[in-house]
Amino acid sequence: MSAFTIYPAIDMRGGKCVRLIQGDYNQETVYGDSPFDMAKGFNEQGASWIHMVDLDGAKEGSRINDSYVIRAAKELQAKIQIGGGIRSEADIVHYLDNGVERVILGSAAVSDPAFTKEMIKKYGRHIAIGIDAKDGRVATHGWIETSETLAVDLGKALADAGAETFIFTDIATDGMLSGPNVKGIVAMARATGKRVIASGGISSLKDLTALKEHQADGIAGAIVGKAIYTNRFSVKDALEKVRD
Repeated sequence: MSAFTIYPAIDMRGGKCVRLIQGDYNQETVYGDSPFDMAKGFNEQGASWIHMVDLDGAKEGSRINDSYVIRAAKELQAKIQIGGGIRSEADIVHYLDNGVERVILGSAAVSDPAFTKEMIKKYGRHIAIGIDAKDGRVATHGWIETSETLAVDLGKALADAGAETFIFTDIATDGMLSGPNVKGIVAMARATGKRVIASGGISSLKDLTALKEHQADGIAGAIVGKAIYTNRFSVKDALEKVRD
């Protein structure tokens, strides 16, 4: 079994590092002026992966903060995964050709399953599927809309199509520091039989331990954002906590 991976998160809006509460663009806190410097700091603390999100891109449906992502991919030792505003094969190629390791398809996975399956077939491990859920149902387009699709059903369909990595976010917990929805994450891992990265609600090192206990079920890592920015613990602390 590979190591449990910590993914420090950098959410970008207007070229700054921000955090939203439950994806609400009106509830924003700015934590830094340079996404690249933030990524560099996480890398220096030992992070082997960094999770970056183009919030402007997610909202507008096109790449907006990509220059920061590409600079991090080219200049840092950490691998980069990027989500937000990725709607076409050209977007995927743009990132992969510039050294980004993994591209996340989120809204597209719901709105265009045929495209998503084709991209999974073509780019394999470089594609992650981001599934955001509210009360077990899939939410899309920056969480502004909720669909009728059950999150586990979408996960299973895309796992059958060859997806290897899923990022599961429970919107109710995101940015709330209320603890992750372990049950929901385990359900997704069991439904897909693939690697699931937990996202949302992680507030303490204890939360990371609780997730790591389900590594055998398929929980392969955790995205950590607000807890780091509000100094609940550092990236270094998190890495030490989950090290075997």
